[in-house]
Amino acid sequence: MHILFLSQVLPYPIDAGPKMRSYFVLRHLAQKHQVTLLTFVRDTDRREDIAHLAEFCHAVHTVPMRRTRVRDVKFLIQSLLTQQPFLIIRDQIPEMNEKIRQLVTSEAFEVVHADQLWMAQYALKAKDLSPSSKIIVDQHNAVYLIPRRLAESDSNPLKQRFLAREAKLLTRYEPEICHRFDHVVWVTKEDYQAVAALPGSNANGQISSTVIPICANPAQVKPVERISSQSCRITFLGGLHWPPNAQGILWFAKQVFPRVKAEIPEAVLTVIGKNPPAGLEGEGVEITGYVVDPVPYLTETAAFIVPLHAGGGMRVKILDAWSWGLPVVSTTIGAEGIETEPGKNILIADTAETFAQAVIRCLREPELAQLLGQNGRQTILEKYNWQVIYPAWDEVYNRVIRAKN
Repeated sequence: MHILFLSQVLPYPIDAGPKMRSYFVLRHLAQKHQVTLLTFVRDTDRREDIAHLAEFCHAVHTVPMRRTRVRDVKFLIQSLLTQQPFLIIRDQIPEMNEKIRQLVTSEAFEVVHADQLWMAQYALKAKDLSPSSKIIVDQHNAVYLIPRRLAESDSNPLKQRFLAREAKLLTRYEPEICHRFDHVVWVTKEDYQAVAALPGSNANGQISSTVIPICANPAQVKPVERISSQSCRITFLGGLHWPPNAQGILWFAKQVFPRVKAEIPEAVLTVIGKNPPAGLEGEGVEITGYVVDPVPYLTETAAFIVPLHAGGGMRVKILDAWSWGLPVVSTTIGAEGIETEPGKNILIADTAETFAQAVIRCLREPELAQLLGQNGRQTILEKYNWQVIYPAWDEVYNRVIRAKN
């Protein structure tokens, strides 16, 4: 069938969680169907990455996404006036609407696939223009949980009010949008249950849903070879423009790392990711920014940390760490939606003291660190390999088309 795939980010290179999800779903669908990709692009996206996607997509169309503080202020005012979520309004780009119109009026698409809630508005636009098309949305997160959890753990009263308002608006918007789709795919059952539990969510009947986890390609990733069992490097890797990541690493640097340093003075905290927040600086803290190849740091990593207290969906950084065979220490929220076995393939801790002690165990007990890494690697090979798990997408598409007929 002919599928129009709508993405909020260019799904390559695979250097962020949303990209991993989008890329391997695209790869799977393109094996059996004719997929046209329509995606936003940023100034940092490269032509060669678009060309790579064109190797297996029927066609690739792009629309520029440019965000500035001035534009954000405009969208914030619009959100206040319309009572629509700011996170949705700021992605309402006229050029994307026009490209949707051009494509659906010139080609027949059996299915329009919206990748993430941000693109749902464009799938609905396509449906208006082509009523015979079926629409599917891939919910990477229960989105309303992200600002809600950030508000609960933020100390800035103004930010708290903004985030709480955004969460309230999304608790209405998110289930209403999901009900308008022929089928919704969730990455975790926790996300589905969180949205299904919202007031009014079942007013129009149960959402037609399937849970398919985010998957990686671990068979093509070699476990890193640690160069020393005596290493005391603690590594965080993730895009720090994403507020839950920034908030989490600041919590670790300020409240957890000093406890680790007190017991292991030679410990080093390495923070890898673009747009690091202010306030990370300190003794033993190494801030690299974005790194194309993190392997040199990973070979010295004794503990890979996921200190998140907000977010939704799955934390792909855990899948990455497991692919590399690294020992992971995470909060409960950080490991949410992933099949973990605490003490076997991961250590879970939620307070500053227990998180510090879990990290210290990895640094002082190399046999434990090795066991966690090996078991994590086995977990991703068995449960989060896209070539094994993503045939589940075939049943989703078959259900939608059967319902159409």
